[in-house]
Amino acid sequence: MSPRTAATDAALRRALFDYARRWPEETVVGAFLALLDDPEDPFRRERRQGHFTASAWLVSGDGRRLLMTHHRKLDRWLQLGGHADGDPDLPRVALREAAEESGLRGLALEDEAIFDLDRHWIPARGEVPAHWHYDVRYVVRAHGGEDYVVGDESHDLAWRGIAALAEDADADPSVRRMARKWAARVSPRAPCTLRSSC
Repeated sequence: MSPRTAATDAALRRALFDYARRWPEETVVGAFLALLDDPEDPFRRERRQGHFTASAWLVSGDGRRLLMTHHRKLDRWLQLGGHADGDPDLPRVALREAAEESGLRGLALEDEAIFDLDRHWIPARGEVPAHWHYDVRYVVRAHGGEDYVVGDESHDLAWRGIAALAEDADADPSVRRMARKWAARVSPRAPCTLRSSC
């Protein structure tokens, strides 16, 4: 784990501004920037009002399937991910959480660009009060085998077709949004014609 520095904050700030440029219709970036500027460390779960988390859009080698967890605490099918626990390098956190929660080897970040942002409310559980998660999501690809291991944080894991997830009314809304983003990202370009620029 690397220490939080002005340089790590600047890197995340640049990534958030880049995300806002790529997805101008999404208005959530301002809340993430405000959290980054909060004097209480937003990378630690002890910040009870809310804190950063990181998730992995963990795709199969061919990019057609997503590894999902039936989350034990939230009882929903979601992407893999978890708390930063003081680590300001959120791409690394996403990769670490994907490996820990899946047991897969040969995982790699596609790049360090933010794939998706989602701010969501976590209900109170035991001694932990309700709070916000500011989830920063990155694309992780499985380059090795696909035989996962179900860990303590999951009821189950499953590979799901991404095209079907985009249309699944029962899927979490942010999962549907990411499935649509992924489909747009990987769809083949239209063939070149005399009237189109290639």
